[in-house]
Amino acid sequence: MADKFTIAAQSRDSHIGELRRAGNVPAVLYGHGIEAQSISIEMREFMKLLPKAGYTTIINLKLDDKKEHPVFIRDVQFHPVKSTVMHVDFYQVRMDEKVTAKVPLKFVGEAPAVKDMAGTLVRSMDELEVEALPIDLPHELEVDISTIKDFDTQLHVSNIILPKGVVALAEADEVIALVQPPRSEAEMDSLSEEVKEDVEAVEGVKKEEPVEGEAAEGAEAKPEEKK
Repeated sequence: MADKFTIAAQSRDSHIGELRRAGNVPAVLYGHGIEAQSISIEMREFMKLLPKAGYTTIINLKLDDKKEHPVFIRDVQFHPVKSTVMHVDFYQVRMDEKVTAKVPLKFVGEAPAVKDMAGTLVRSMDELEVEALPIDLPHELEVDISTIKDFDTQLHVSNIILPKGVVALAEADEVIALVQPPRSEAEMDSLSEEVKEDVEAVEGVKKEEPVEGEAAEGAEAKPEEKK
């Protein structure tokens, strides 16, 4: 079961600029059984909450110090330059209805095929779509890559240990990670040759020859040297 998180919110009626100057973030609360409401939250508290809860952990949003709303963080808009939070969407859910969500994958351990055989880890998936009751959704799912002992071993969705009540929506045989062998000397030589050919092709582009008389005209066009 996920940790319980709470954040306070207030109904929003002041200007957005005033909210932000006061250290607050404009937000919206919407979802199951309620009409969309404009609210605000404290910037500092939200920045503490976001990395812990992410987008798959239920949060109790306490509005105007009254009713608590079970919500997910649905969307966060950041400033393109300052990276500060500009707006947040909170989505209310029913605790007795299953939801779908994309849960981040956390790769742990060390693959012997990388450590001992100089291979390169290739991750074909960074998140997994699952279905579960809101209270059962995990913050992240661990993928142990220490079982990749050679270049023939692949990790599939079926290799992920899911918490009780959580069902993966991807195919069980879908590849999550594998290790590629290091390139051979022949492959490296081939790559070097390709790069060399590309460079020579660029350097070998012929410059247009000046039309007869242009060089002379260019010389005559030079400004006179000051005496």
